[in-house]
Amino acid sequence: MSSSRVRGAILRQQQGSERLIAWVELAVVVTFLLLYSLTPKTFVAPDLAFNLDSSLPSQLLLAVGNEPVPWALGLYFLVAIGGLFQAYSERLLSWRSYSAIVLNFTLLYGLIWSFHMQYQQPPAFYLKAPTLLYVFIFIAIRALRFEARYVLFAGFCAVVGWMLMVLYVLYTDDGEMPLTRDYVNYLTSNSVLLGAEFDKMIVMVLVTSILALAITRARGLLVEAVVETKIANDLARFVPAEVARQVSLDAPELEFGAGKVGEATILFTDIEGFTSLSEKTDPEHLIQRLNRYFSVLSGPIVDWGGTINQFQGDAVLASFNMPISNQQHAVNAIHAALKIQALLRDHDPDFVTRIGINTGKVVGGLVGTSERLSYTVHGDAVNMAARLEQLNKEYGTCILISEECRVQAGDVFAFREVGEVMIRGRSKITRLYTVDA
Repeated sequence: MSSSRVRGAILRQQQGSERLIAWVELAVVVTFLLLYSLTPKTFVAPDLAFNLDSSLPSQLLLAVGNEPVPWALGLYFLVAIGGLFQAYSERLLSWRSYSAIVLNFTLLYGLIWSFHMQYQQPPAFYLKAPTLLYVFIFIAIRALRFEARYVLFAGFCAVVGWMLMVLYVLYTDDGEMPLTRDYVNYLTSNSVLLGAEFDKMIVMVLVTSILALAITRARGLLVEAVVETKIANDLARFVPAEVARQVSLDAPELEFGAGKVGEATILFTDIEGFTSLSEKTDPEHLIQRLNRYFSVLSGPIVDWGGTINQFQGDAVLASFNMPISNQQHAVNAIHAALKIQALLRDHDPDFVTRIGINTGKVVGGLVGTSERLSYTVHGDAVNMAARLEQLNKEYGTCILISEECRVQAGDVFAFREVGEVMIRGRSKITRLYTVDA
């Protein structure tokens, strides 16, 4: 498995995560706006009438000074919208992620800082703001990137930012330090209890450390999951998709040496006159035509619930009801055969294909060695379908259907009996049918 492919898959996951982070940040800002709009206001609204003696900037500064929270929320909202557009329109770059973390915490702490101005209280007032809890949301959402470095950086910004917020409180008011050791006084006044502020920062460190450790372990699981998904997708190119899915789920019936027995309808196709055609066509052009031919065949088979088991030269072996459950397997196999003939007449009339269809017991499973396996079906029903394909030459038909398949299909089609034949290895005569394409 190419490491570049794994990195590419993880990068796509991270791009989706970055978009999710942007939506979460926008949701947080909208929550702030809703909470602010519902909260009773205690500030005195400024007189916004323009004073001819004052400049417009000074009047705006006055308005911001009296009502800083709505301005901070408005700025925060614009930044969140910008981050959302950036997440959808630009490549994922590390420096942008780091810048977004710094900007988010700057705006969040700026919003908290503005509370003491908004509510006309000393700076220590904002240290008790419950808005601080959103810090842990901003740390946690960085875990969506599955990279511990972003979580650690977010935690670092949270701790440093809150430390600066505490220092601002301690060294304002003409150098007086509003400290207390009384917890009740701390809760009922604008004093500062350093132990409480240290507890907040310690919790930030612990939450960051735990998340970073969890992300480090989870990233290993993410890489394993991406690798297994890639392997399953690559495997689906060589074996049926259902088999690849079961292999990825470690299904016991698909273990080496095991198999599943059941009834299935087998469809076998072969190109008429392929040997002479290959002699007249250069190999490169022949391969291109064969690939187009197989593409035409595979469409109806898959659409009607069948599974292509093998490409054998110019022949195709497909099964219905094995390994994918298909209750109308006989009917669907005949529908697929009729569609194949119709498509070939339209797309490549030079390729005339003969089809044999039979219903019976088969065994399906992985065959080969423990180092190299492929999925296929085996049994007398498979041999019979191959024999019917060859008998088309004798009866001048394009589709031959066994009596077992005709009985299983019921009266869905207008079957026409074309003859009876004694198949080698069978003790009774087999009736043969066809349907007009």
